[in-house]
Amino acid sequence: MNNVIPPARVHVHFDVDILKRFRMLSLIVGGLLIVAGIAGMAVPQFISALASVFLGWLLVTAGILSAYLAFLSHWRSMIAWLKPVLLILIGALFLFYPVSGVLTLALLLTVYLMLDAYGSLGLAYELYPLRGWGWMTFNGICSLLLAALLIFAWPAGSAVLLGLYIGISLFFDGLALLFLGLSSRIKAVS
Repeated sequence: MNNVIPPARVHVHFDVDILKRFRMLSLIVGGLLIVAGIAGMAVPQFISALASVFLGWLLVTAGILSAYLAFLSHWRSMIAWLKPVLLILIGALFLFYPVSGVLTLALLLTVYLMLDAYGSLGLAYELYPLRGWGWMTFNGICSLLLAALLIFAWPAGSAVLLGLYIGISLFFDGLALLFLGLSSRIKAVS
């Protein structure tokens, strides 16, 4: 007895104008991300500092918005002001001490990569006899190696590695968008 269920075919129809706009935007954004990724790989310390400052401004902005909400709704409650104050303080620390911010981001990225490795290897173990378990194992090993590289290079190499990781990520995101835009052109014609 063969219990294999054939894959279902799904046909999705898109509006041609939306597909053309998506193709154009994905090619433009993909090209810009590729350029940004190459720039990030060329000057990784600058990209690391830029990421630290960007996160600082993001946290300060979130803190200001949270403070506005606390002012409008719970202006007498001290606990309502805790989050805005913490967001503004942590954001200010990232802005005034960008090198320490880069080191912090490198440690956070290391923790993320270690958790990603754990999750990928665990999923690979659960998938073992099925197709694709090897790719999950490969992903887990790569994440573990990247985390180990960051740990062993910390703190001296954190700015370079963090910038390289960001640059490589932007480059491949751009490449994926570029190829997606190019493939949507082929599908639109046929």
